[in-house]
Amino acid sequence: MLIMIKVEKLNKYYGDLHVLRDVDLYIKQGEIVTIVGPSGAGKTTLLQILGTLDRADSGAVWFDEQNPFELKQQGLSRFRNDNIGFVFQFHQLLPEFSALENISIPALIKGQNMKTAQDNAQKLLEKMGLTDRANHKPSELSGGEQQRVAVARALMNRPKVILADEPSGNLDTANKESLHKLFFSLRDEFNLTFIIVTHDKELAGLADRIVELRDGAIINRQPAQSGAKPEE
Repeated sequence: MLIMIKVEKLNKYYGDLHVLRDVDLYIKQGEIVTIVGPSGAGKTTLLQILGTLDRADSGAVWFDEQNPFELKQQGLSRFRNDNIGFVFQFHQLLPEFSALENISIPALIKGQNMKTAQDNAQKLLEKMGLTDRANHKPSELSGGEQQRVAVARALMNRPKVILADEPSGNLDTANKESLHKLFFSLRDEFNLTFIIVTHDKELAGLADRIVELRDGAIINRQPAQSGAKPEE
């Protein structure tokens, strides 16, 4: 199976604080990997580097056999917008725009015309079960609906990888279970690779692999114990 992301000897410092320590990691195409560990372990820092939002101080990141950090800033931004979708705990939806407009933004940044972008956004809203919420702004949506809009936005440019940082952290049990099922469904439909930072033991246990970080180093990497998808 294709190695989608490979990390070699990654180190990151913030001043005197050694946040990531010689991290080696590979993630296969179509794999769902959860990154777990206590607060301050370096999980979000690692995710930001994998998403090209931050740079390591040493080491290398290969993304589908390409090192994106060799690109100039404009090329790196284009690479990120084309290949990586992001889902955050607090959604990061723009409050002044509707659900349809929020989902369209990555395609518009890419240079797609408005009609095509909104037509594709409408299809994603339908996939998320939110057709009737297209013209609602984030403040008019429930937490679960906002997170589904954020997932649709992440899918807009058909990325290879979805990076999620505590995606179900603010959801109730029903919406959390629904989101977890959605991730597996999208993986199977689009052969997406998911890397998910989480404190949620249920989500972590459903993944193909669990990577545990402590004090900036990987101390354990193993298949998830359940090895099963969420029940339908």
